[in-house]
Amino acid sequence: METDVNTLDNDDAIDYSLTWTEGGVVAPGGFLASGVAAGIKRSGRRDVCVVAALESVPTAAVYTQSSMAAPPVTLTRKHLADGLARAVVVNAGNANACTGAAGHANALAMAETAATQLGCEPHDIAVSSTGVIGVSMPMQAVLSGIREATAALDSATGDDAAEAIMTTDTFLKQTAVRVEVDGRSFTVGGMAKGSGMIMPNMATMLAFLTCDAPLSSAACDAALRAAVDASFNRITVDSDTSTNDMCMLMASGAKGGKGIEPADAAFDAVAAAVAHVCTELARMIVRDGEGATKFIEVTVRGAESDADAPDAARSIANSPLFKTAIFGADANWGRVAMAVGKSSAKVDQDTLEVIFAGITTCRNGMAVEFDEIEATEALAADEIEVIADLHLGQGAASVWTCDLSYEYVRINGEYRT
Repeated sequence: METDVNTLDNDDAIDYSLTWTEGGVVAPGGFLASGVAAGIKRSGRRDVCVVAALESVPTAAVYTQSSMAAPPVTLTRKHLADGLARAVVVNAGNANACTGAAGHANALAMAETAATQLGCEPHDIAVSSTGVIGVSMPMQAVLSGIREATAALDSATGDDAAEAIMTTDTFLKQTAVRVEVDGRSFTVGGMAKGSGMIMPNMATMLAFLTCDAPLSSAACDAALRAAVDASFNRITVDSDTSTNDMCMLMASGAKGGKGIEPADAAFDAVAAAVAHVCTELARMIVRDGEGATKFIEVTVRGAESDADAPDAARSIANSPLFKTAIFGADANWGRVAMAVGKSSAKVDQDTLEVIFAGITTCRNGMAVEFDEIEATEALAADEIEVIADLHLGQGAASVWTCDLSYEYVRINGEYRT
């Protein structure tokens, strides 16, 4: 099934069209996926997945910038250095982070097992893990799961794979887009997981994208980095960056035709499709934030520079005081003023304006009268926009976040129990 979506506006300078479609990571041609229950999760749910191309294909990835990066991240950086990959193998329920030399050996064993099953070299396999930090991997279950998952690979649906990468997520996060450009048709699909420990500085918790356009490795890298910067790098649930963050794009080239490089006109259309998939997945992560009851778009405009705007927006979106105020439907604009003031953005308190859900609460850095009952009702909505206008320039940026509820504390207070 395909659905035309008017919100998929294209750039007037590029003649292309975008259409949502189904299938997730297997929507593009040339990819197989599976997800199985290997016994890593105590719940018995799926916890190992494999996404594979029919051969090694151009691939790009971005990773956590944490100095505590987990062994799967370190290994995948090394394996993708040549810009090629055959498959990615993922486990949930155990992050294989802060596990020393054994953790590195276990990550390599995962790659070697998948490579043996697929008939390729270990360096053609990317590895990713998510779950509890500091716990040894149950390798017998993991390796058995990889063998089972590779045997179950098919192109029917990405559902099982999307389920197998979940931890505290409450729903599958997957989507796909078809792009038509210059008489050619390509599809980009993706899946992601993430609900807590979310403030990427590169990508999200885990995200895997596939594409059947004949992109080069350089084109994959350019498209992915631009998309991540405008999507996953603009979300936050709790201001924490994971040890295992990874976002990866594989291009099978299954649709054939002339290869696509960053300088080609078709590249812009495919890159737009990649960006739309990343944006949709990023918004899903925020909507599924641990304990979240509201989706919040924080917009800072009128900043002196383009760099100031996202910094100020993140400062607001990451403030526990701001997030709890939104949870309580309290139009406490002082929380916004505080958060903007502690950011590195240039601010003149005599020009600050704050707007909660369309209601101006502060102008020229001072309170203005507004109807508290009206504001409370407006902030009870599921989706809320909060605007901070610095009135200093043309810089603008938006960050997506969620409120901070009692449930967030419960989920994380009981994470290991």
